[in-house]
Amino acid sequence: MATQTITRPKHSVVSPEEWLAARTELLRKEKELTRLRDELSRQRLELPWEEVKKEYVFNGPKGKQTLAQLFDGRDQLIVYHFMFGPEWAEGCPSCSFLGDHFDGVAVHLANRGVTFTAVSRAPSEKIEPFKKRMGWRFNWASSNGSDFNWDYHVSFTKEQVASGKLAYNYSDKPFEFPSEELPGLSAFYKDEEGKVLHTYSTYTRGLDILLGAYNFLDMAPLGRNEAQFDWPMQWVKHRDKYPDQYFADAAKPKEAVEQANSSCCSDEQAS
Repeated sequence: MATQTITRPKHSVVSPEEWLAARTELLRKEKELTRLRDELSRQRLELPWEEVKKEYVFNGPKGKQTLAQLFDGRDQLIVYHFMFGPEWAEGCPSCSFLGDHFDGVAVHLANRGVTFTAVSRAPSEKIEPFKKRMGWRFNWASSNGSDFNWDYHVSFTKEQVASGKLAYNYSDKPFEFPSEELPGLSAFYKDEEGKVLHTYSTYTRGLDILLGAYNFLDMAPLGRNEAQFDWPMQWVKHRDKYPDQYFADAAKPKEAVEQANSSCCSDEQAS
């Protein structure tokens, strides 16, 4: 089975006693991080909410739906802002990396009163074939024609991209990115009166926690092993574009790594 080139640094090999001492010290730090994460989660729940007063309309398999209708009878909604521009041929490989995690959790979220959906500016006519190709079942709506992506700061004009000054991740500092689309996650609540309230949004590294594969890699002997790349997810491809991997679709021809090396950060997706 072929794999991508992995950097293999030299590592110290010690006695069992030394290994246990080092592991115990790291465990102390891991427990500290867990407690900090629990406290951060508590503080997240205490954030104030804002009412969503604009009427957004989405299009998907169920036809046109408002933001309130995307809740699908529940009172909580999580939206993943999936990078898939109106002119793109396919969704961003990095967002697709996250997308491979969604189906497994959606049913569990639904049984805790949380509806999950992805939202992109690509029209449904492009979303549905790509979704079928990737074998996904999760909800995915198109925001094409609405201000939703703009208002939640995940889509930008060509002029904004060219300026290198994107208002992204709650910062007015210059942010350069060669694409009009960026990733994020937003959470909403619908109260007893039917009002929709925006409770939380996160972007960039705030999305790391959604990546189960990264969590596994963090515990693997060589970790994420991305130092040799120009950007962290440069190695990520659509699941059917990895060469000779057991999880690739055997019904599709294998593609060479260099042909599959597209990314949401590449010029291919920046048009």
